[in-house]
Amino acid sequence: MKIGVIGAGRLGICFALLCEAAGYDVLVSDIREDYVRDLNQRKIVTNEPEVDILLKSAKNFRATTNNKEVIDECDLIYTLVATPSLPDGSYDVSSVWNVVEDFSDVTKKKYFVVGCTVNPGDCDNFKKQLPSNVKVFYNPEFIAQGTIINDLRNADMVILGYDIALGCDSPMIGNIRRLYEKIQTSRAIVCTMSTTAAEITKIAVNCFLTTKISYANMLGDVLHLAGCGDEIVGVLGAIGSDSRIGKKYLNYGL
Repeated sequence: MKIGVIGAGRLGICFALLCEAAGYDVLVSDIREDYVRDLNQRKIVTNEPEVDILLKSAKNFRATTNNKEVIDECDLIYTLVATPSLPDGSYDVSSVWNVVEDFSDVTKKKYFVVGCTVNPGDCDNFKKQLPSNVKVFYNPEFIAQGTIINDLRNADMVILGYDIALGCDSPMIGNIRRLYEKIQTSRAIVCTMSTTAAEITKIAVNCFLTTKISYANMLGDVLHLAGCGDEIVGVLGAIGSDSRIGKKYLNYGL
């Protein structure tokens, strides 16, 4: 199985290089010509740990500026393009739609995996515009900049949204599971559901973590005002020791 990654940005390049290190043949695409040339020459400028090491050692990895080349050559095609937030709180998925258009004349069976954050119902809309031989999955990542490689290797869970009509026995669901088993250091829980449920789950997790961060900062401010600023770490550590709460993302500061 050859893996394609459309959008080799900060997350895309990390995911692609981990796939290559796991033994897959990987082809990535990006709109930046200079960046693509540097990738093929095994050069990269990044502050993400391990990326430069993985790139230099990659043997079955190649980059192109042509999305259709990725679609033609690969069986499983991820898109990890940018989907920035809009003023109304929704996500701008225009870059994903551009990728969908590149599948318009595909006649072979392909598996299209949306890996970026999108709005609930977007994957169903993408499916309507894609040829029937292109199957759509939603497989978002949970990472933080500066620890992307580590976050991908040590994910607590993997969300995999699929077309319910395919059924859980779809061979590609098994292939994606095995992909993560090879990438990850610890075995993540793979949660399968419909694409719309997966889209909602991704946003729900993001919202919960943001609330947890905001709560920790609010409590830190309260402790400062109460003259206990030097005890913030101890207080948050005590709260996070409760298994119902947990210590992850419960720190004070920017």
